[in-house]
Amino acid sequence: MTEMPILSFVIWLPIVGGLLVLADSQRENSNPRPLALAFAMVTFLVSLLLYSGFDTTTAEMQFQEKGSWISAFNVYYHLGVDGISVPLIILTTFTTVLVVLAGWEVIKNKPAQYLAAFLIMEGLMNGVFAALDAVLFYVFWEGMLIPMFLIIGIWGGPQRVYATIKFFLYTFLGSVFMLVALIYMYTQSGSFAILDFHVLKLGLTEQILIFLAFLLAFAVKVPMWPVHTWLPDAHVEAPTGGSVVLAAIMLKIGGYGFLRFSLPITPDASSHLDWLIILMSLVAVVYIGFVALVQQDMKKLIAYSSIAHMGFVTLGFFLVFTLMENNGSTAGAQMGIEGGMVQMVSHGFISAALFLCVGVLYDRMHSRQIADYGGVVNTMPVFGGLMVFFAMANSGLPGTSGFVGEFLVVLASFKANVWFAFLAATTLILGAAYSLWLVKRVVFGDIGNHNVAKLQDINNRELVILGSLAFVVLLFGIWPAPLVEVMQASIENLVAHVAISKL
Repeated sequence: MTEMPILSFVIWLPIVGGLLVLADSQRENSNPRPLALAFAMVTFLVSLLLYSGFDTTTAEMQFQEKGSWISAFNVYYHLGVDGISVPLIILTTFTTVLVVLAGWEVIKNKPAQYLAAFLIMEGLMNGVFAALDAVLFYVFWEGMLIPMFLIIGIWGGPQRVYATIKFFLYTFLGSVFMLVALIYMYTQSGSFAILDFHVLKLGLTEQILIFLAFLLAFAVKVPMWPVHTWLPDAHVEAPTGGSVVLAAIMLKIGGYGFLRFSLPITPDASSHLDWLIILMSLVAVVYIGFVALVQQDMKKLIAYSSIAHMGFVTLGFFLVFTLMENNGSTAGAQMGIEGGMVQMVSHGFISAALFLCVGVLYDRMHSRQIADYGGVVNTMPVFGGLMVFFAMANSGLPGTSGFVGEFLVVLASFKANVWFAFLAATTLILGAAYSLWLVKRVVFGDIGNHNVAKLQDINNRELVILGSLAFVVLLFGIWPAPLVEVMQASIENLVAHVAISKL
């Protein structure tokens, strides 16, 4: 146990905050916004202690907390983080602060319930990244669906009921197979400890079945082609805050699952079936990139862009075996996973920023159709500059965080197979095509109509939100070392574990 239970704080503080916001809403003339922002800010500041106190020289789990929960089944309240989970927890707490600020003036209907749902979901998502017990992980994994279900279902668009049911069914059904796999491993090991699963000796057939069970859960969450169809519907119907959390954090939980479960627990199956993941990833990168090009709805375009960029992440993760066979060393494999991780975090910032940009325009004109805009920079010059910057970052412009992850994955792909690199690199062209075509039609040119002519530039609150994201995207683009150094030892250990465990 650590002196201060930091992980319990970042999990339970926002959940308690959400409940207090709900309770306070019963008072007459209550204003839930300052209270929600206070809890979000304190949670973010506490999460920074994970970074400042993190030992980058070891791959061991740090800040561990352990207490008995269901003793009859050896289930523990066991928390801990390594270099893979720390960046994702800080991304979650940072994004939640922005989401609370983004809904400050816009959400008029049940604001307390809206903000409480995000705070509770923040705690549950932090729990997913910190859980070292499989049952605890599964409870947090399923629990976070409920607030998102309510956010889309209550504050979403006209087709919100269809979108929420589709979102819930896809993600819930995939998770059922994961639960079966976790129970099977418990029967083999007598423990639900995730780290015990990492050293469990399983035959190839067992590994393949467990790998496929995990794949169904994680592929839906990422989402990978062809189980991606729920995401555009969910994004289009979700309120701005819902889209931000969905793109910035929820999709990353699928990628995190591959690193925490699939690769270390089933290394032989991962090696045998890596071609399947690489194929699905490359299809996502190329095919979904073309799909994004023809979208007329800004949110749908960014949603498809997210699927293509997450294809880069899974490609980087599963190049590990080809790289080890080709080079006889783990250096290239480590580069692929590092690139995937950097891409995950970077995409969290950039996709959040793009959805917030769409939200800014939607709040003013109540339309997401690209055809309804044109020449926005003439009336909103500060906003126009920021949106162009985020579109450039989405294209992988050098100097932005979007470049770092993509460059590492393309480099690793080139070492694995030149055709992998060629297909992966098409995202640099397609990403630039749909991102720049979007800003060309929305931001540049003559003023499109009288509605655009009446637009007012972003206010101070919106400037703080988008400016914070622009700062982080630039920081990690120019100086990615703080991010890479945290994850390096953990990724090195993961690659070494996979190399040793392979039959």
